[in-house]
Amino acid sequence: MALVIGEPAPGFTLPADGGRTVSLADLKGKKVVLYFYPKDDTSGCTKEAQAFNGMRDAFAAEGAVIVGVSPDSPKSHDKFKAKYELGFDLLADEEKGMLEAYGVWVEKSMYGKKYMGVERTTVLIDADGKVARVWPKVKVPGHAEEVLDAVKVL
Repeated sequence: MALVIGEPAPGFTLPADGGRTVSLADLKGKKVVLYFYPKDDTSGCTKEAQAFNGMRDAFAAEGAVIVGVSPDSPKSHDKFKAKYELGFDLLADEEKGMLEAYGVWVEKSMYGKKYMGVERTTVLIDADGKVARVWPKVKVPGHAEEVLDAVKVL
């Protein structure tokens, strides 16, 4: 399912790091930077997390919260968050329902083998819970800055 700009973002309630749960309804009234990534503590995912983490004060100043989502377990998120001192929520979608709802659980290919995985994607949700912008197939360098620029004009 493709997300449509201006349509309500698919709702979710997922386990987060630290034994909590987070739902989209909890974030109403805030701009939400929802970034989907394949796996905790891998090279690209770590760089992306660190880029967003380094700019979280700038995002907060614009009324935005950053939320990372992957199919890793809450325990894995706890370790990843502690190792890199990440200051935002990481949600665990082990069942992949949210990943599918947002259209980021896709068939991928590596060395000729096909498998299912997360397509690195960022979705900006406005304070009313509507999809404002989607970045598919994200390349990490400069991405957090590009998202911040979009948040500023939202």
